[in-house]
Amino acid sequence: MALAPVNPPLGVFQHYYAGRPTTLVLKEKIMSWTGDDFSVKDTDGNVVCRCSGQAFSLRERKIITDPNGNELFHLRKKQLAIHSTWIGEDAGGSEIFAITKHFSLGTKMRAKFTNVSTGARETISIRGGILSQSADITIGEDGSGPAVARIERKLFSLGEWAGQQTYTVTVAQGVDLALIAAICICFDEAKHEASAAAA
Repeated sequence: MALAPVNPPLGVFQHYYAGRPTTLVLKEKIMSWTGDDFSVKDTDGNVVCRCSGQAFSLRERKIITDPNGNELFHLRKKQLAIHSTWIGEDAGGSEIFAITKHFSLGTKMRAKFTNVSTGARETISIRGGILSQSADITIGEDGSGPAVARIERKLFSLGEWAGQQTYTVTVAQGVDLALIAAICICFDEAKHEASAAAA
């Protein structure tokens, strides 16, 4: 099912609005928080954003830059929160968005931010899980609004991604690719935390 274009546009970085439906490719375990740098790319191999290699700790931050190395935001894990929470901040330390992991059935995470195109506060939710075949990123506190992105597990057989278990994130036209990438980074970190806790 195709994702409908989103209008007015949705997100926090206007120059990152998808001009057409766009698919991001994320390699499984590439974001294992071991300290490696990695890039989020589209299916044509174009870098959408890069993440610096510092693992999360009490004081360290993940720096997210554009393809040219200009900082978009940094991610900071909020300490002592009831639910795992990551704060996206600008270079000056002001909050741009917050992403929170929840334990309720269905909705796994929520991102809250001020939509720059309207000035209104927005919430988008991830429903479903990476371990299933797909998950939807939808508008609304309970995830009942329209889907703005869809996560699907893939096994690529050709080109740069050959033989790697990956997941793709298809993003609707008019949605902020950098914000969706941030949600996926935090979702992966939450999955990594859960795996470590279960070990």
